[in-house]
Amino acid sequence: MNLKLNISTCPNDTFMFEAMLHGRIDTEGLVFDLHLADIEQLNGATLSGEPDISKLSYAAVPQISDRYKILNSGSALGRGNGPLLVSRYKIYPDELHDARVAIPGEHTTANLLLNKIYPSVKDRRAYLFSDIAEAVMTGECDAGVLIHEGRFVYRKIGLQLVADLGVEWERLTGLPLPLGAIVVSRRLDAPLQRKIDRVLRRSIEYARANPAVSAGFVRQYAQELSEEVTRSHIELFVNDYSVDLGAEGRKAVTGLLGTETFGIKEEEVFV
Repeated sequence: MNLKLNISTCPNDTFMFEAMLHGRIDTEGLVFDLHLADIEQLNGATLSGEPDISKLSYAAVPQISDRYKILNSGSALGRGNGPLLVSRYKIYPDELHDARVAIPGEHTTANLLLNKIYPSVKDRRAYLFSDIAEAVMTGECDAGVLIHEGRFVYRKIGLQLVADLGVEWERLTGLPLPLGAIVVSRRLDAPLQRKIDRVLRRSIEYARANPAVSAGFVRQYAQELSEEVTRSHIELFVNDYSVDLGAEGRKAVTGLLGTETFGIKEEEVFV
């Protein structure tokens, strides 16, 4: 059976999905038609109901929960992994109300966190995530929210930290931070949804046990070519929650989004 699969080009996604895309594990007869894109493009495609399986910002889940369910496997969720708010010159958080802030998309979890933690920021400008650092460096924006590989290299290009949004989230809630989910269409029946979840978990477990196997595929799409940056990215974003959200992971998701925003019973949100 062929299924349309949308994931991002980020190392954590290509690392997790490599084994199932290249037949290194038992896919139980499933074949995947792969499309790679920026996270906000993935959000848009999923909002239109296009893919069978997709990476999605957790912030966008309430808008698609009537058409998609969250897989137990594949999430980017954890501690110490949050988006970073950076600037070229020193800005204090209480000065952000006058700042032009670059964000990686309206529907991203990074933007949701910025709104929750610094609601005074009104002038937000959407950029491709890989262009945000340059927008701050050139003065197009006063500050920017970095995600993916950008969080590992911002100091090298002369930017400084205004706030770690993940640390602020953990300080406020005590919960790990849900960033990205893997969702599956409700068009597919429940046994098939569970099969997809099993296959993805198998792929992630294989990748973690054999990290060198996926290196070429990961490097092909990575924004940063440094092997050290890529390795740090994977180690941070692919963890035990990626294998299985578990009870704490699910609590973190509903803590971020609020169960009332789903419009359906909480237990029906997850596969």
